[in-house]
Order: sequence, then C-alpha cells, then structure tokens
Amino acid sequence: MHENLTSEGLTIAPGVVETMVSLTVSQIDGVAQVKAPSIPDSFMSALHKKHLSQGIIIMADDDGRITVSVHVHIFYGYQLQEVAQNIRQAVVETMEGQVGIQVFKVDVFVDGIQFPE
Repeated sequence: MHENLTSEGLTIAPGVVETMVSLTVSQIDGVAQVKAPSIPDSFMSALHKKHLSQGIIIMADDDGRITVSVHVHIFYGYQLQEVAQNIRQAVVETMEGQVGIQVFKVDVFVDGIQFPE
C-alpha cells in the first residue's frame, strides 16, 4: 500500500495498517510467525505492484475497502483452517473496530509449519 488511507477524517500513513495487522495476527493462538515469503521483497513488490511489509500486503479499492493478504508460519499440531479463520476474524475486528476501515477480504497464506524445539 503506497497511498495513505483515510477513515472519517483521519489519514493513516503507509505501514501503519501493516503493523497493526501484523501485531494482531501474531497474537493468534497457533501462529508462529507473521513472515514475508522467502521470495525477495523487491520481487514481490514488483509482482504485486504494492508494498510488502512484515508478510502483509494491503490493497485498497476505489470504495475505500481494503483487501489484506497475510503470510504466516503456523505451529505444528494446529488445525490450519481454524487458525486461518481466527486470523480473518481478528483482522476484520481490528481494522473495522479500531481504525474504521472496511475490510473486503482477508487472504491467509500458510507459508510454513514450525515444529517445537
């Protein structure tokens, strides 16, 4: 996301939404890491034509709604669908409740499984 988002007269700088999403997702039970994919950030940025930060990609549509893509590693033993649903719900609650930005869609990408040490 290169452009500022505006919600009810509040302008939100690039990176702030990504940080909020990253902090929210990292607190979900079963999430080991919110992590950018192993492909270099410069390639991902060119591919998506959007800013990639902390494993989070935010795209805004013309109606002011956002689509959030989250890249995570999950702890072994957790049900992937359940963790993904918890991530979707938490992101929507955070963005709509705390920031006032309407979320159109949350895509969750499980890029790895982390095993206990």
